Amino acid sequence: MKKTIETQVLIIGGGATGTGLARDLSLRGIDVVLVEKGDLNDGASGANHGLLHSGARYVYSDVEAAMECRSEGMILKQICPQCIEETSGLFVAVPGDDEAYIADFPEMCRKAKIPCRKLDMDAALEKAPCLAPDAIAVYEVPDAAIDPFKLAIENMTQARGLGAQYISHSQVLGFKMDKSGIGLARIKDTRTRDEFSIRAQIYVSASGAWAGGVAAMAGIDIPMVFSKGSLLVTGQRLAKPVINRLRKASDGDILVPGGIVSIIGTTSVRVDCPDRIFPTVGEVDLIINQGRQMVPDLGVRRYIRAYCGVRPLVSSKDGDDRTVTRGFALLDHGEEGIHNFITITSGKLTTYRLMAEKTADLVCGKLKVSEPCKTGKLPLPMAETGDWTAPGASLRHGFRLPDRNDKMICECEMVPASAIDAIAADVCRHRGRPDLLSIGLRSRMGKGPCQGSTCSARALAHLYDTGEIRGRDGIRDLTRFLNERWKGEHSLLWGDSLAQSSLKEMIHCGLFCLEMEDE
Repeated sequence: MKKTIETQVLIIGGGATGTGLARDLSLRGIDVVLVEKGDLNDGASGANHGLLHSGARYVYSDVEAAMECRSEGMILKQICPQCIEETSGLFVAVPGDDEAYIADFPEMCRKAKIPCRKLDMDAALEKAPCLAPDAIAVYEVPDAAIDPFKLAIENMTQARGLGAQYISHSQVLGFKMDKSGIGLARIKDTRTRDEFSIRAQIYVSASGAWAGGVAAMAGIDIPMVFSKGSLLVTGQRLAKPVINRLRKASDGDILVPGGIVSIIGTTSVRVDCPDRIFPTVGEVDLIINQGRQMVPDLGVRRYIRAYCGVRPLVSSKDGDDRTVTRGFALLDHGEEGIHNFITITSGKLTTYRLMAEKTADLVCGKLKVSEPCKTGKLPLPMAETGDWTAPGASLRHGFRLPDRNDKMICECEMVPASAIDAIAADVCRHRGRPDLLSIGLRSRMGKGPCQGSTCSARALAHLYDTGEIRGRDGIRDLTRFLNERWKGEHSLLWGDSLAQSSLKEMIHCGLFCLEMEDE
């Protein structure tokens, strides 16, 4: 007999919005189960540049989205400062950029109520010495950098502390419909292939780019388009502030600091499916060629990884995905006769809390719950399990191991075995056994210059030693982990990156014969 879980609200999707919604509803006293087909932030929430928008990027194309970003950015800086680095942001114009746009930029920011200050070149170069010396205009805005992984972990940790359940590696197969709407959801454990059901009073799809597919299971059509954005990670941090190109949103025009690295992006390429995407060599070349115009050093830097995510957007008739609103879409499917089904999609990482609040308000209205939202003022508690997600986390912990019996697993990012143990214990609390991918998601393991060449085997050996992994499972985990790393390397194979990738291949294929393993 298949197991059936009973709850008030089932949330589908474990990104920023889904975990933020779980926290919001749990704070209002509502019973919540969140299911995710992979693990936290597997979609766009974990594949962005980590920019906490001031809103200045959208002052020309979408003033409403710009103002939402400004307002929500201020709230997040108050409630979760542990996830945010107050970097400030520079908008930089170079010769050839649209002078009319440059001249109008301060007034557009003023109308959106976004602070904007003009800098002379001496002041700009003092803040960011890497800037192109021939820059013709520089403005400062209150951009910041945010750690999306720590954010999701801490939202879900508090929700779980209030009684919510998080079930990872669980994919919705379909819905059983009844007269009132959805009767229950059929779920498959993607690891064991076991199936179970969840019966809820309200079903919320916070599944991002997969929202259309989830809605289709209930017989609802949501017209969506998928815009792939690719980004590159440099080996070192190039500047303290965020650096934006002072022009209409385009390719390769944002450089975001992320601890000890920098992230440059992004592109906008229409794709048919969000499931199988990867950065291309052409996109890498485009990002570097555009980025070097405002930061010349980007033309000679070593890049350790490329990655991409999919923006879920409302259908665009003109085919230009950059003109589509970055506002969010909250859809009450009661209008289609399914009164217990809601979709929340699109939007920005910066506005995730607002998206969760508005969705929670709609859910509470359906459940006749009058509790107000608390997330706008209540601080997000720090969670120990999210302590190793940020680049440079080791700098906060110190380079010395906390215990002489401890050992270093990842030397690039200075992640010790004790951190692996803490993460593994947390994973076990909510979903079976840990694997290398779940540990890599919750830490910086494998994300440094060697991209898992040595730490992957060390971590696997440690998990075998502690009994967390047994039999052939570990070898399959190692293969999956390295394949995920490879997705971000194959478009960067030149110079030091090519040498490092070749070394990794020799270690894992030549020595461990992983190429003989079947997935």
